Amino acid sequence: MTTPQQPPPPPPMHGRELSNPPKDGISNLRFSNHSDHLLVSSWDKTVRLYDASANSLRGEFIHGGPVLDCCFHDDSSGFSASADNTVRRLVFSYGKEDILGRHDAPVRCVEYSYAAGQVITGSWDKTLKCWDPRGASGQERTLVGTYPQPERVYSLSLVGNRVVVATAGRHVNVYDLRNMSQPEQRRESSLKYQTRCVRCYPNGTGYALSSVEGRVAMEFFDQSEASQAKKYAFKCHRKSEAGRDIVYPVNAIAFHPVYGTFATGGCDGFVNVWDGNNKKRLYQYSKYPTSIAALSFSRDGRLLAVASSYTFEEGDKSHEPDAIFVRSVNEIEVKPKPKVYPNPPA
Repeated sequence: MTTPQQPPPPPPMHGRELSNPPKDGISNLRFSNHSDHLLVSSWDKTVRLYDASANSLRGEFIHGGPVLDCCFHDDSSGFSASADNTVRRLVFSYGKEDILGRHDAPVRCVEYSYAAGQVITGSWDKTLKCWDPRGASGQERTLVGTYPQPERVYSLSLVGNRVVVATAGRHVNVYDLRNMSQPEQRRESSLKYQTRCVRCYPNGTGYALSSVEGRVAMEFFDQSEASQAKKYAFKCHRKSEAGRDIVYPVNAIAFHPVYGTFATGGCDGFVNVWDGNNKKRLYQYSKYPTSIAALSFSRDGRLLAVASSYTFEEGDKSHEPDAIFVRSVNEIEVKPKPKVYPNPPA
């Protein structure tokens, strides 16, 4: 008699956990634009390259200090921003790295602009710098320009030729990469508390900005009254306990590349998915072991990488181990729901 086949075990609740995670806090993670490779920077002074689909560690680079950000150039190389004040280029295939340049304080953010062919870095030295990675090695030959900022740079995002720089003191500067002599727009965050993350809309019309006080602001570049009337902010990543609100920092924002909806991650351990156009929450994933430090969708939006990593918002205390989860994204979690209009009376 044949025994009935056992159904396969249900997929793990949080997604598949990657093996060989960093040994300290995860500062960022990013999927490649060309594959399911994932680049991860950490306070353990490393940048790690994973193949997220195969769950394998493909490479590891050790820096002179904590690594605060990383990004891909292409599938064979990437860049990193370190607390040892350096900006580094990492060549995965050879496992080698070189120093592209330096700031005068820890480098908090790094982005690669495909439009300009430049690396853009933001630092706690209150500057933004642009680098040409095609220049021969040596800081003098790779530095394109240094642009003073009103305060320390906390977050940076690019779309097309636009760069959005969010700093301490709730300043937001918007630049056009083709003319960096001065900001195209100087703004102030519409949120009352410190900025944690800024991310541009994939369609290039504006940006989402999150704060330490459980809020996200949806902003638009177009200065016309009609466009500015569309901006709004909403509360998230908070809970009520015994009649009082407990509010968590919103550390991460990631836009879905196909639908333009976005995920947020907070110190409450939750990942929420939002439809910004219809002002609705589409989905909440079950709670992760600790704070969500970073989020990234894969290039086709079918995978979501989640860094579950304590961000020391409550100081040094015992916490769950740092982990990276890669979850398969179901369309129902990220696709905007069509608006239902009531039938007109007959």
